[in-house]
Amino acid sequence: MLYPSIDSLLNKVGSKYLLVNIVSQRVKEMEESHNYQMKDKDYKSTKNIGKALEEIANGTLHVN
Repeated sequence: MLYPSIDSLLNKVGSKYLLVNIVSQRVKEMEESHNYQMKDKDYKSTKNIGKALEEIANGTLHVN
């Protein structure tokens, strides 16, 4: 099972396409600035794409 689940992410973001765009922008920010919203030990994923998804699921990355 994947974490976070797509259903929980879609409750916070309106569509899959918007989710992909937001996550891709966040991953680029992470790679350029190495700025993370949570502590390293709080992430379950080791890759930036998983970390960006976790930030959305936890509510640390707000989507307008």
